[in-house]
Amino acid sequence: MRYFYGLLTGILFFAVLGFAIKNAEPVTLHYYLGMSWSAPLVLVVLASFALGAGCGIIACLGLVVRQRRAANAIRQELASLNTAHPSNPEIS
Repeated sequence: MRYFYGLLTGILFFAVLGFAIKNAEPVTLHYYLGMSWSAPLVLVVLASFALGAGCGIIACLGLVVRQRRAANAIRQELASLNTAHPSNPEIS
């Protein structure tokens, strides 16, 4: 299985490398107020992917924090039940 992941990683690396080599032409992004930025196309695509992934992670953080708090509350309640009724086999 370890060799399979290594092979898969190598294939993915060469696919991304080929994408980068094929898309090395410079592109110009135009912003408001006459501002512009010139960069290789692959860099623009990578930056937009990273920005989108970052926004997705930030959007999920609230749900993760809420679920973690609920899980901690359940753990504390379970611990208090175990200490209150240590001889009851149904709770343990």
